[in-house]
Amino acid sequence: MKRLFLDSSALAKRYVKESGTERVLALLSNADEVLLSVLAVPELISAFNRLRREKKISHGQYLSLKNSLAADIPQATLIDISTAVIECAVRSLEEAPLRTLDALHIGSAIISSADLFVSADARQCESAEAMHLKVEHVGEQA
Repeated sequence: MKRLFLDSSALAKRYVKESGTERVLALLSNADEVLLSVLAVPELISAFNRLRREKKISHGQYLSLKNSLAADIPQATLIDISTAVIECAVRSLEEAPLRTLDALHIGSAIISSADLFVSADARQCESAEAMHLKVEHVGEQA
């Protein structure tokens, strides 16, 4: 595996054990380069805070997750939201019933020439395939 793009739902499995975690960890261990949209960090912080508010994790666990994410980000290649990413996202939205952020992840993967797009969102995976990305679905989103 060379260039691995993870959307936020897949990246979350790196930090929170759930269905698909083992597969995401295996993919990460075999990747030459990990690609992420700049959206991934705020989306994961939002998800971690949701878990904290729902009392599924403690404040200390939240801080640990946040620190782990912050330590990993410098090792990934972050894809900015550029005009080209937006154009790809618009094409994705025209092809399938996607949420805006899901389309931006697909656009980021296309522009970054990802070898594999990984997501826990089945609808997003279908749309990414329609946009000619090689896709791996890693289980249902939590």
